Amino acid sequence: MPPSYNVYSRKMVEAIITGVASLVIGVGSGVASLSGRTNSRMDRIDKRIDEIELRLAEKYVPRQELANALQKMEDHMIRIENKLDQIVLRNG
Repeated sequence: MPPSYNVYSRKMVEAIITGVASLVIGVGSGVASLSGRTNSRMDRIDKRIDEIELRLAEKYVPRQELANALQKMEDHMIRIENKLDQIVLRNG
């Protein structure tokens, strides 16, 4: 083989290796950037879901709990009515 062919072949291999290395690094950094943005977005969505869950927990009243509270209030109102009826009957 002539020496010029070896030099040309060697330079070509070096250029290909450099190109492939650059491509791999470029793709790797692109994937890392995309992954970072995806993780950042997932974190924001997770925080928003946590805020919604907290608001629901603060404002939500289970149906049975509300029914029990209303029943207690009604029972108190009935007792007050009965006492008022007794007062009216005594003074009536």
